[in-house]
Amino acid sequence: MLQTLRDSFKNPELRKKLLYTIYILVIFRLGSAIVAPFVNASALKAVIGDSNNFFGLLNTFSGGAFGKATLFALSISPYITSQIIIQLLTIALPPLERLAKEGELGRRKINKITKFTTIGMSLLQAFGYYTIVRASGGIAKEFMSGWQMYFVATVIVLTLTAGSGVVVWMGDRITEKGIGNGISIILFAGIIAGFPQQAQVLLEKFMQGGINYILVPAILLVMAAMIVFIIIMTEAERRISVQYAKRVVGRKMYGGQSSFIPIKVNMSGVMPIIFASSLLSLPATIMTFAQPKPGGFWDGLKNMMSPQSMVYGVLYLILIVAFNYFYVAVQYNPIEISNNIKNNNGAIPGIRPGKPTSTFIGKIISKITFIGAIFLGIIAVFPILFNSITKIPVALAGTTIIIVVGVALETMRQLESQLMMRHHKGFLE
Repeated sequence: MLQTLRDSFKNPELRKKLLYTIYILVIFRLGSAIVAPFVNASALKAVIGDSNNFFGLLNTFSGGAFGKATLFALSISPYITSQIIIQLLTIALPPLERLAKEGELGRRKINKITKFTTIGMSLLQAFGYYTIVRASGGIAKEFMSGWQMYFVATVIVLTLTAGSGVVVWMGDRITEKGIGNGISIILFAGIIAGFPQQAQVLLEKFMQGGINYILVPAILLVMAAMIVFIIIMTEAERRISVQYAKRVVGRKMYGGQSSFIPIKVNMSGVMPIIFASSLLSLPATIMTFAQPKPGGFWDGLKNMMSPQSMVYGVLYLILIVAFNYFYVAVQYNPIEISNNIKNNNGAIPGIRPGKPTSTFIGKIISKITFIGAIFLGIIAVFPILFNSITKIPVALAGTTIIIVVGVALETMRQLESQLMMRHHKGFLE
């Protein structure tokens, strides 16, 4: 990895792209430090708490900008939500399904629809953010009545909406003129920006005697083992062999070669964990505002849905497996894959074209999906078990590590391909 980065900076064109990416990320971090007008960020600490609710998840993905009420507090969460909505509508609505099959032009139109949807989601989330800030006492009382209340609400909502739009625009600029997928790079930068704060919390707890010094090397070994395990499972794939028949076009013969269809073990990425975390964090988020009486039913429900409880861990694992199957079913259609193979004069050795091929591919995808779901479940549940045993707050470590490792691998892969394209050996070499 270090050698790839060193070689990239030696190449003038790649160096320009890397510096442009760094420049955009610096602007992103500056915007994440400028507090929005009329907001007292200190009032949000009680709402976010110890990152066990939905707001803590958003705060982690935004690199702490959500908890500080900055210009980029919403970060890319409206864009991610819009992408999920459009992906689901692509299956339900025939016009969007036809656009998805039109190639590059169709993808551009869908991307434009996603951007317009992002504006609507940004306005909705910004108003929700204003409601949270107002309920937590983050706005001065003199701005809570009369025309001033509507003015302050409008300014905050439009500021956060504009900030979300700027973040998406910066992601597009990275994709166009920088290195890697811009939205993923910004998400990566936000998560990395929160690591020093988490390390500081662990260090303070260690200095106060809350962490046994014997556990320090154990924590480092566990983190290293998780990273290695995630890399192995992220790169793992099941290859389905495909043999293409020979065909003569004019005086030339085409086909006849063997190929394969790669099916990754972790096809859905981190999305099932995000879905499951968001759904299970809703009760804790609602209880944050409700403030139930100690010992009552709602207080018992709040404790039961806490990430430290066994019930939460079991429900978390079940939801991850269910969402993983759902997401893969949305993304991969065995019948469509089978038809594509047949239309290209291909066939899987030993399997007849048509329904037998789609059935065979469906069985393989089902088995691979189960393995991927168990992998995501282990990564997501293990930090919670580790937290309950050692009392060390690493509840979202599994999710963040999967994102960080995935983006880092994809970016390094793109850098290596760019280096190979620009390395031409002369006749005398």
